[in-house]
Amino acid sequence: MDWWQDAGLATSLDDTAKPWLGSLRETEAKATRAKVLAQPVAPPPPPVMGGVSSEWPQTLPEFAEWWRTTPALPFPATRRLAPSGPHGAPLMVLVPMPEADDAQGLLDGRGGRLLDALVAALGLTREQIYCASALPVHIPMPDWAQLRADGLGALTAHHVALAAPQRVLILGRSSISTLLNHDLPNNAADFREFNHDGGCVPAVFAVDLAALLARPAHKAALWNRLLDWTGTYQT
Repeated sequence: MDWWQDAGLATSLDDTAKPWLGSLRETEAKATRAKVLAQPVAPPPPPVMGGVSSEWPQTLPEFAEWWRTTPALPFPATRRLAPSGPHGAPLMVLVPMPEADDAQGLLDGRGGRLLDALVAALGLTREQIYCASALPVHIPMPDWAQLRADGLGALTAHHVALAAPQRVLILGRSSISTLLNHDLPNNAADFREFNHDGGCVPAVFAVDLAALLARPAHKAALWNRLLDWTGTYQT
């Protein structure tokens, strides 16, 4: 009787038909649902710095506003410092991030004063060049390899492509070369090129502004590498 009851038969004298197949299908459906619920949930995809690349701004003015306000960048909007300068500038200066003493604008502190002297020696003014940073805020000891994995290198290359400068001066070669996955030689005295979505542009990779301020020898070495650029800008 136990066997017949398990099969759906209530009593040995009951001739009423039982929905055996329906009960079997219901049991199978419950087992399938239980198996699905027991499966581990897939982890969320890794974060992409700036969101989906197809939705990044496609003009320089749009990018500057987006850089300051977008929630797709995991940095407080109130602390972000926007890039500045014209499209197609004779020189773009790219730094890893704002300096610790930058207050109202990018590179308006002590490092910015050194930069102004440097570009003046090249026959330019701050208004003529395009200044940008790979990060919108100052962060103590950022993990540049992780930031590259998060997509910041691709976003930086997109930024340079939108700016379309004639040349790029990169102050912070170790951090930005890591961000861009560039393998710089031990002696990076030769001019290099910055590769971006639209092609490449002549570039110089140098130490950051803090190192230039700390060691005057770095300033002399940088100037020697920039001598080929002097006299080529229209003022």
